Amino acid sequence: MKPATRRLGASLALAAALLASAAAIATAEDSELVIFDWSGYEAPEFHPGYIAKHGQSPTFTFFGDEDEAFEKIRSGFKTDLGHPCSQSVVKWREAGLLEPLDTSKIEGWKDLNPGIMKMKDLATDESGTAWFMPWDWGNTLLTYNSEKVSADDIKSLKSLADPKFKDRVSIGDNVDDAYALASLVIGLKDWTQMTDEQFSQASAFLREVHKNVRLYWTDSTEIVQALSGGEVDLAWAWNDAAVQSAAAGAPIKNTRDTAEGQSTWVCGYVRLKGAPGSADKAYDFLNSVNAPEVASFLLSDWGYGHADAKSMASIDPAVVEAQGYADVEKFVDKTLFQAPVPVTLKQKMIEEFEKIKAGY
Repeated sequence: MKPATRRLGASLALAAALLASAAAIATAEDSELVIFDWSGYEAPEFHPGYIAKHGQSPTFTFFGDEDEAFEKIRSGFKTDLGHPCSQSVVKWREAGLLEPLDTSKIEGWKDLNPGIMKMKDLATDESGTAWFMPWDWGNTLLTYNSEKVSADDIKSLKSLADPKFKDRVSIGDNVDDAYALASLVIGLKDWTQMTDEQFSQASAFLREVHKNVRLYWTDSTEIVQALSGGEVDLAWAWNDAAVQSAAAGAPIKNTRDTAEGQSTWVCGYVRLKGAPGSADKAYDFLNSVNAPEVASFLLSDWGYGHADAKSMASIDPAVVEAQGYADVEKFVDKTLFQAPVPVTLKQKMIEEFEKIKAGY
């Protein structure tokens, strides 16, 4: 059985437990390092060096989205490392939740992708202080059942609102991905400058999509199961949804060829202020996830790029091309990068998206 298939089976078994708690503990192993992460990233293939050195994995707890994670940490939840994405880093930092990174202890720091590292307000602030180690990057893009949906029906992201797909659509229960989708549809590539009129247009489109939505997926396990099981035929989902579904034998594909494009995000690791565990083990973990074999697993089994350019360069070119990363310029063409948005705009998005999901 392929690793992706094994992971999918394990994730499906885990899903029920995750419903009971937003911070369910998947593996209570090394108590000296607790990582607050997305479900699935506890896979030992992501940190083999840590296991080799310490004899076990860290302890992992999970969140459904970054806003949930932010509120939990702000309310006093203690953890050592977190895994937010590009659109949330500034918010977490300005809220005083983060501890600066000592880049001298991160072996692959100088090998991180230059294009990612130069993005404003991401890895470092204006003073040069590092707060975030970019690690995984990829897309939210149109994903579909190739046996039920024709290529002619998915030339535009607007297909998600086409009445012919009523009750056959799923988008993430994630405000960032939702408004990235809507921004692309209204022709907006830089959502940090969204006007009130554009916000209204984007929200109106999401209301049209809502009419077709069968479910708002909360994690990769749920959307993979929905697509593979035939519950939905069209989705706005992350790269791994198609990769894992195909590994399980389902006819699920994604496309970057829509008229409006796709959304690109970068996620990575941060140290939390007041972290109760071992700082040395935190850096051991950060070093372990930057290894070449980890980049290969991330790309081949999840469909995501690795931020360590040196590790990416070590991967079989055929695998890189198969996942669409051979031409980075083409990869990010027609894309909306999920950069941090102003706090007031983000709060508007959160409040409006809740109304949309409730049918208002």
